[in-house]
Amino acid sequence: MDAADRLRRVLARGRWLAPALGLALAAAFAPVDFVPLAVLCPAALFLLWHQASPREAAWRGFLFTGGTFLAGTYWLYHSIHLVGQAPVWLAAFLMLGLVAIMGAYSALVGYVAARWFAPRGLARWLLVLPALWVVAEWLRGWLMSGFPWLALGYTQLATPLRGYAPVLGVYGVSFAVAVTAGALAALVLGTRRERIVAGAVATSVWLAGASLAQVSWTQPTGAAVSVALVQGAVPQSLKWQPGQRERTMRLYVDLTAPHLGADIVVWPESAVPSLEEYVRPYLAQVSRAANARGSSLVMGLIRRDPATGSYFNSIAGWSRDVPHQQWYDKRRLVPFGEFFPVPQAVRNWLRLMNLPYSDFRPGNERQAPLRAGGHSLAPTVCYEDAYGSEQLALVRESSLLVNVTNDAWFGDSTAPHQHLDISRMRSLESGRAMLRATNDGVTALIEHDGSVTGRLPQFEPGVLTGTVQPRSGSTPYVRAGNAPVILLLAAALAAAAAGERRRATAIRP
Repeated sequence: MDAADRLRRVLARGRWLAPALGLALAAAFAPVDFVPLAVLCPAALFLLWHQASPREAAWRGFLFTGGTFLAGTYWLYHSIHLVGQAPVWLAAFLMLGLVAIMGAYSALVGYVAARWFAPRGLARWLLVLPALWVVAEWLRGWLMSGFPWLALGYTQLATPLRGYAPVLGVYGVSFAVAVTAGALAALVLGTRRERIVAGAVATSVWLAGASLAQVSWTQPTGAAVSVALVQGAVPQSLKWQPGQRERTMRLYVDLTAPHLGADIVVWPESAVPSLEEYVRPYLAQVSRAANARGSSLVMGLIRRDPATGSYFNSIAGWSRDVPHQQWYDKRRLVPFGEFFPVPQAVRNWLRLMNLPYSDFRPGNERQAPLRAGGHSLAPTVCYEDAYGSEQLALVRESSLLVNVTNDAWFGDSTAPHQHLDISRMRSLESGRAMLRATNDGVTALIEHDGSVTGRLPQFEPGVLTGTVQPRSGSTPYVRAGNAPVILLLAAALAAAAAGERRRATAIRP
């Protein structure tokens, strides 16, 4: 049996190989970080799509990405059932429903590639499949509220391909990874000439990324700023228990007191387990103490608008150079966590089941940066920092990023580590340092190049101190957002489609 026959036999088992390869791809992301899988697994899927029928290609794509999200987002079950106390069947239904939706995007990629494009050739391997892959990533990041998790670009924070992030964002990095995967497929399936071209293209992509990684797109502005990021490590199961509020309030005061005098002090998302209006004397006392020592204070709080009765997941800020308390209201809410996109009848059933059912309201799209330590901060709450392009208006007006989050919902799982890499990508895209304060990990200081210069152990109370350098200027990505990479993908698909039309015309009798 020659190599071609062996390959055909392997490809014939594609439906069974696809989920295993998808499961393996999850190990390319944090905390495993086995980066070669980010190229090898998509390349293997491209091989499985070789000469597959549209129906079979759709199944293979569905099972591949379903496997990736099953392994990569299993922690949703933990947050919904173990922490949120939803029934097992409901937690499983919501988790598997998300897995199926994510798999459907790759099913569409496989179907489109098999139905309308040639089954082999450089255009397929280097343009069509990589472009369709990244279009699917982009769509699943915003369509139907979106879930922008596990994009290939997040695996490249320590490779030369990170150089594309300040220019084209995370999806530009994903495209570079996917082109490399397509080149590997060409090395297996292509002619001698196709293999030479594919190798040259992949080499050029990586060399260009390495060159871009050496460019400083933003510049230091002003003096370095001292910061203190406070991590209370209060378990989610205890946080809202009766009698816990006073202990948590005292814990944060005690942790913070030795570090007053730092330019900026940050507490995590909903640090105080109470509505803001119930703890105003406490907040006034804490903010006065910070102000007296020259510290600006930033913290996550839940607030209620007295005029409308609406609840907001917010960040409050106090600074000597702003005469009033500042607010930022979270704009991108978590479905089934912070709001419930279900009919009223289902909402009533959730109430009877003793599950959380009160919706938060999203904040206004146009909000001002927070002032702290003499600088403007672009704020995000929890997972909304996964929506990089939605932050750009605030980023353009700011010299630092701040993210407050509560990853206690996900326990000792892969989610907090994946979320840290998302935050690192936002710093790399914007060329700005980030102050990342979490309830129980991973609290971190992230430099403008995405590197982590300090972090606290998970599940331990503590304070992370250090200095960060504010920066001015805009990266190409901050100026233009996702538009350039979407145009690049459209051009790749248009070029491939034009080639298909020429080929069809040439063989027409």
